[in-house]
Amino acid sequence: MFDSLTGKLQNVFRNLRGLGKISESNVSDSLREVRMALLDADVNFKVARDFIESVRQKAIGQEVIQSIHPGQQVIKLIHDELVTLLGAQNAALDFSGSPTCILMAGLHGAGKTTSCGKLAKLLHKQGRAPLLVAADVYRPAAMDQLETLGKQLDVPTFVKRGETDVLKIAREALDFARTQGRATIIFDTAGRLQIDEPLVQELVRLRDLVKPREILLVLDAATGQEAVNVATHFDQALQITGAVLTKLDGDARGGAALSFKSVTGKPIKFIGTGEKLEDFEPFHPERMASRILGMGDVVSLVERAAEAVDIEDAKKLEEKMRRGQFTLEDFLDQLRQMKKLGSLESVVKMLPGGSEALKGADLSKSEKEFRRMEGIICAMTFQERRQPTILNARRRQRIAKGSGVAVSEVNNLLNRFNQMQDMMKKMGKMQKMMAKMGGAPPPGLMRR
Repeated sequence: MFDSLTGKLQNVFRNLRGLGKISESNVSDSLREVRMALLDADVNFKVARDFIESVRQKAIGQEVIQSIHPGQQVIKLIHDELVTLLGAQNAALDFSGSPTCILMAGLHGAGKTTSCGKLAKLLHKQGRAPLLVAADVYRPAAMDQLETLGKQLDVPTFVKRGETDVLKIAREALDFARTQGRATIIFDTAGRLQIDEPLVQELVRLRDLVKPREILLVLDAATGQEAVNVATHFDQALQITGAVLTKLDGDARGGAALSFKSVTGKPIKFIGTGEKLEDFEPFHPERMASRILGMGDVVSLVERAAEAVDIEDAKKLEEKMRRGQFTLEDFLDQLRQMKKLGSLESVVKMLPGGSEALKGADLSKSEKEFRRMEGIICAMTFQERRQPTILNARRRQRIAKGSGVAVSEVNNLLNRFNQMQDMMKKMGKMQKMMAKMGGAPPPGLMRR
């Protein structure tokens, strides 16, 4: 996300860091480039203008110009102003009310139904007992799609096929939620055009009936400034409480994200970053500002890792590694744990300087290699994974045939695994030696 904007800002920052001294003149030149980058990213022109003016006023202060690293100070000002532009802090959902009702609205094709499923998954993990309600009576497949998502997530879905009265569906859904003890109700409404006044009024009547604590507008991030115009119209009609920005993984510009809060005064609450149900996260302005400026987002990466990795399993694996008992079965588990973190590209981008490091890199090759390695290990028997030493030539040929690779690739994997095991055994011996010496490093590693 924001690849184009990040790249252009990185060039500006490179020039700023190279300046020993800065003046009002070269600050203006740099900010002009920042403004052009924002406009190219489809940011609302008034928002870009006000953003640049605010940074300029703070940057030309004597304390910045006379500081030891004035270029870094200007970069920090841009970062802080970007955080303010995006909303300053994460806006959590309001869960007051029994049950809590969340109304999802938006245009055709914005990703409402999928976002309902993603939100239900998130709330289910938090123990909020969600109920999905199919309130889209116009799109034939909408109810089926929502019901399928509910089954995948093990979340109940309220569906009334053949019923065309949205308000009747809502009343029965409220009764169902109370009898079933569901704490949160997510209403998936029909997509509509902002100029379709009868359908917008239907939403207004639905809102008045269920009295939702949250009215979330689902917006396709790729629509840029148009998304903000849509948001303004829906806000006037419904008084939305926030937005869900979808398809951020496919939009290299990000103008909607940067303009939304400033134009509507409402926060972005969630972002969709992929097609999978887990590709959905709360929107944190400071973390997003760091991503945009190429500074990474280590906090989100750590949170993602904490969800993907079982602490007890990690401790057991560490003990195995220390003892030199790491097997191909453990290696397979590690490969699968890495896949839970997302694509290799998305992980690298969360590291400081990751976007810069990705230039010219072809991570798809690495991902294909990981998949091949997984395929090779899966073609082995359980005994072979536990005892790689029994893998003679005939077994290796069978594994190569079963995984669709050359025997040389099987040999390469086993050689790398053996090297890894040897390194782990050496580390284990060194740790034991250090423990005997009371934690002191071996003599050969002492400083001279």
